[in-house]
Amino acid sequence: MSYSNENNQLNQPQGLFFEIVGITASSDGTNAIINILKKLPKDLPVPILIVKHLASGYKSYFPGIFGYRTLLTVKEAEMGEKIKPSIVYVAPPNYHLLVNADKEIYLSQTEKVNAVRPSADVLLKSIAENYQGRSIAVILTGADVDGAEGVKAVKNMGGTVIAQDRATSKVFGMPGSAIATGCVDFILPIDKIAEAIVNLLHKGAIE
Repeated sequence: MSYSNENNQLNQPQGLFFEIVGITASSDGTNAIINILKKLPKDLPVPILIVKHLASGYKSYFPGIFGYRTLLTVKEAEMGEKIKPSIVYVAPPNYHLLVNADKEIYLSQTEKVNAVRPSADVLLKSIAENYQGRSIAVILTGADVDGAEGVKAVKNMGGTVIAQDRATSKVFGMPGSAIATGCVDFILPIDKIAEAIVNLLHKGAIE
């Protein structure tokens, strides 16, 4: 969390239209996630939950990698902890990451979904269920279809969905599958997603 660049901080207008952001990515997604986190203000008034696919048996260094490049606090999610604003919670290896009705972290080792654990679908469905229309889902570069069912759930509950565009996605499987559902509200280049999140939070719209 030592990386700092005042030019990367976005101004925060008044108001709050959403309560949580879920970010999901797979292949070549590390840089895409960093691109977003480094531009968000340190007092972001909502929590961010991240699922980044990781091959089984590997230790995750994502909290350290992401934390070094953002003003937000980044940590590996822990079972039962209350989620708080301005904190980024990263799914631990080999665990599905969910949020429950009490707004607490729930970790599960139930069967893989879309052949992966953690799964974007599992995270996004839990956000949709417990935050309904106050949730934002972000689908970044990655292979296969994980996240498509999750964005349907978010949209069906009145939430908002952002997908990374083809031009800036190294692998367009996940964003493309999400877009194909018809449930994506905004298709954006990676450099525009952080600003879009801030505008949605405070204005309920993207300028």
